[in-house]
Amino acid sequence: MANNYLYAAFAVSVTASEAQLIANVEAAIDAIEQDLQGKARQEAFDALGPEFAATFPPTSDDPFSGLMPIFPDEDFPCLDADVTIEEGDANGTHTVSFSGHQFGIEQVANLLFACAKSTLPIGFEYAYTCDKLRNDEFGGGAVIITADGIDYHSTHAIVREALSKEPLPTCARLVLTIRDPEHGLMFWNTDTGFGDLASATLFSEQEAADFDVPIAFDEPEWLACPAGVP
Repeated sequence: MANNYLYAAFAVSVTASEAQLIANVEAAIDAIEQDLQGKARQEAFDALGPEFAATFPPTSDDPFSGLMPIFPDEDFPCLDADVTIEEGDANGTHTVSFSGHQFGIEQVANLLFACAKSTLPIGFEYAYTCDKLRNDEFGGGAVIITADGIDYHSTHAIVREALSKEPLPTCARLVLTIRDPEHGLMFWNTDTGFGDLASATLFSEQEAADFDVPIAFDEPEWLACPAGVP
């Protein structure tokens, strides 16, 4: 038996109204968990204010129905994250921190997409681990949130994509050289003749085979291009 954990911790800067909206989402979750019904449920919804109602307008007789789609499982509305909203600075900006060891990636991403429009685009990273060293139980990922939507990226997907790519064909790069008694190795450039390595013309194996080697005081030789030469 092993325990798996999903960790994340990050902070975003939002406006005062956005910070209040996030706080109201937490208050709404509390009201939903109390299973308020009828007039009491509607009063709890109305107490969250017009901005909350405009952001999460009801889609059914349940006033909180517009909020429920941010949760992966609407039967269990929970952010699965500790949320801390700091006091605003002189500019009215609030820092909101999210953290958790069984972090609600999707619901937090949906929350930020709905409530933190001024700070987009933003992203956060997460890691998942296991308390036993078991194969394929470790990884992580990132969430990118823009005005166009939410993109999820995982390390498993990155590895899978990298392994599925066709390897680029290798192509030998050759240079034509002669040995000068005074200057040592010199390298052929098709425009200026023999000179330094930086100006050398690079040849593929086929190009070298077809090339009409110039006559020189030393017998020209083909050498593999040294590593690091662009």
